Amino acid sequence: MSQEQIRSAERALAVGTWTITLGAVLYSVLTVTPLMSGHTPKGWQWTAPILPLVVDAAVVIVIRMDSTLARLGGDGGRWPVVLRWMTGLMTVLLNVGLSALDRDAVGVSVHAVAPLLLIVTAETSLAYRRAIAAALAAREARERDERAERERRQEERRRQEREDRLAEYARAEQRERERREHEERMADKQREHEERMAREEREERGRLEASEREERQRRQEAERRERERREREVSERERREREREQNAGREIERLRQELLTAPAVAERLSEDQARLKIQACVVATIPQRRAAELTGWSAGWVANRYREFSAASAERPALHAVPATEETTRPTEEQAS
Repeated sequence: MSQEQIRSAERALAVGTWTITLGAVLYSVLTVTPLMSGHTPKGWQWTAPILPLVVDAAVVIVIRMDSTLARLGGDGGRWPVVLRWMTGLMTVLLNVGLSALDRDAVGVSVHAVAPLLLIVTAETSLAYRRAIAAALAAREARERDERAERERRQEERRRQEREDRLAEYARAEQRERERREHEERMADKQREHEERMAREEREERGRLEASEREERQRRQEAERRERERREREVSERERREREREQNAGREIERLRQELLTAPAVAERLSEDQARLKIQACVVATIPQRRAAELTGWSAGWVANRYREFSAASAERPALHAVPATEETTRPTEEQAS
């Protein structure tokens, strides 16, 4: 049963209960008022409707609080039961009182219908609400248990998947380790074979004439010197390359500081001068706004030149672009100053 159906049933129960309650209250006021008017001192007959209204108000309070407690699943104890039955009996006695005094059995039966119906309806609606609350609580408990079971199964499945992945990873590592060990064994065998062949070859070469050994030693010595010379050249070339990179970095930093501290131009530079200035700004990674201040050209034109020079500088090393931009920016800085 859906939540909407349950709410619809509760609304129907509430509407029916209050309809019966209001009808019984109205009927009780109309029935009890003549009885109270006949037993009230002269001049005070206007107070006759007060007692049935007070009793019926107690009935309304009991029904309202019982419905609220039933919806919350609570229990007010024995006093609400005492009040409910006491007000019910009072309503019955007040409704049948006038007919009982007149010894009218039919009137007693007729006037007892509304209060008895009210009492039974109140008890029945309370029982219905408690039963609905219990059923809802039981269904929520089942749903919680089902959710917990689904979560437990999902967690168990995830844990099993993790264990399977770990086991597969361990098997893969084992296969890789075995492969490496096999390759190492084969490499050791290959080295032993090569060493044995080399040893036999050395023994064979040892039987050659002394002149051949000396010639071979001279060639080896020449090769060693040539190798050492090449290594020195490579080391020297690497050292010069590092120095060139360091110098280029210092030049770029110096150029950047010059461009950052240079004053903004009062008038717009020529296009050639502005291009040279922007090329220097691209090399020194100067913001486009600063480049616009140094050239006097618009931000859009500067942005287009930035893209142009950035694309061009990406095709050649920045180290080769530094000297040219440094030489071409100095005249524009003097003009700007």
